Amino acid sequence: MNIVDAKIESYLDGIYGRRNEVLREMEEEAGKRDFPIVGPLVGKLLYQLARMVDARRVFEMGSGYGYSAMWWAKAMDDGSGGEIFLTERSRSNKEKGEAYLERAGLMKYVKYNLADALEAIDITAGEFDIVFIDIEKSQYPAALEKAARRVRRGGLLVADNVLWSGKVAEEKGDASTEGIKEFNRRLFSMKNFASSIVPIRDGVAVAFKVN
Repeated sequence: MNIVDAKIESYLDGIYGRRNEVLREMEEEAGKRDFPIVGPLVGKLLYQLARMVDARRVFEMGSGYGYSAMWWAKAMDDGSGGEIFLTERSRSNKEKGEAYLERAGLMKYVKYNLADALEAIDITAGEFDIVFIDIEKSQYPAALEKAARRVRRGGLLVADNVLWSGKVAEEKGDASTEGIKEFNRRLFSMKNFASSIVPIRDGVAVAFKVN
């Protein structure tokens, strides 16, 4: 099930403007490898969110070869600096991501952890302006419990794929679908977050920590 009509997505892509060469190469690689990335529509949203909360510390739970990190880093590249903590279990993806980010002149903001995201967040000290969740979908509830405690007041918890190709509307799904459904249920029951789902691409949850 398409969350947004393909014609609308094409229209949005047209008005958002061209990406730089490195981003376009990353998108082309994703197409060739059938590798899941957030894509330019969500990427632009991530950039905007980071600018809105003046994010200087971002933790990604699941980073692949750095596509979403590129958008966070672009938001930090205004002279004020910042840190983006990436987590990826594939050494090949880590090395590829570092090469892309270096070419874009943005590697100075990035620290790659070759580790499981659920473990890496526990050993990374401090609060974060934004925590972004994009790991195995069955692990989303566990990721939420860890991430929610680490977002600063006034910060954001963001998660991709929360509509899961419309499968969340099914009465009973597989482990990934049920993981997403439980994540959404728990997120919207948290009184210290004001939460919404933006229905672009595969659905993006955006939760503002109010206290």
